[in-house]
Parts: sequence; structure tokens; C-alpha cells
Amino acid sequence: MNTIKNTIVEFERVLDESAKKLLKYSEDEATKKAAPEKWSKKEILGHLIDSAANNHQRFVRMQIENNLKLPSYEQEKWVSVQHYNTVSWNELIRLWEAYNLHLLHILWHIDKTKLLNTAQIGNLAEMTLEFIIEDYVGHLKHHLNQIIVNE
Repeated sequence: MNTIKNTIVEFERVLDESAKKLLKYSEDEATKKAAPEKWSKKEILGHLIDSAANNHQRFVRMQIENNLKLPSYEQEKWVSVQHYNTVSWNELIRLWEAYNLHLLHILWHIDKTKLLNTAQIGNLAEMTLEFIIEDYVGHLKHHLNQIIVNE
């Protein structure tokens, strides 16, 4: 159980540090793509918003039920359909931060007896709630490192 607390503390630290760093980029810097097939900073942050939305469902549902079957997340299609490159950079940052602060609230109040509840996401193997939480924070850090360079 101490591992999950460490994960939540790390999540809180990342949120505290990242919003200010994200605000350093201009609208143009956030919109630019390194290559046509690559995501811009806006699209990466949009992907993280989508990840928050998908994991919000998982964090809540897996505390209510065990042995769930949940849909997979088609990240390329989600980013494409939402046209994140046309949204204001500041608006995306505010949405990302607000959504993740809510997820942080959920995690600080998580029912520790439910951490071993499982779900199958798409065609993947069953995963525990604890694994999904840890994976979410790792995924978040990975993509923030793609956006926030040379820090």
C-alpha cells in the first residue's frame, strides 16, 4: 500500500511543477509539429487530457465493480477528431490541470481495499487498479517529458 501512496505523491509533484513549465511555450511553439506525422505539444497535451478522461472512468468504475471489461482507447483517432491544434494553448493547459487535479483528489480518497480489483481493457490482459494508477502516472510523466524539453 505504501507504493500507491508514493505514486500519488509523485503525481501531485508532477502536477505542481508542470503547469508553470507548460505556460512557458508560446501558442506557435505549442502548435508546431516536428514532422507531419508527429504530434505537436498541443496534441500531446490533448492526448494526456484523453488519457485522463479514460482513466477517470477506470479509477471510479474499478472501485465500484471487480472483473470489468472496459473499452480500449484509440489514441490517434481521439486526437484527430478533437482537433487539439486549433484550441488555445492556455485553454488546453487549464483543462489538463483541472482534470488531473480531480484525478488526484480521487486517488487521495481511493478505497485501498479495491486496489487489487481487475479490469480487462480491450484485448489486453487483466490489470489491477493499482497497476492502472501507476501506469497512468508513468504515462503522464513520459509525455510531459516530450513537451517540456531542456528543463
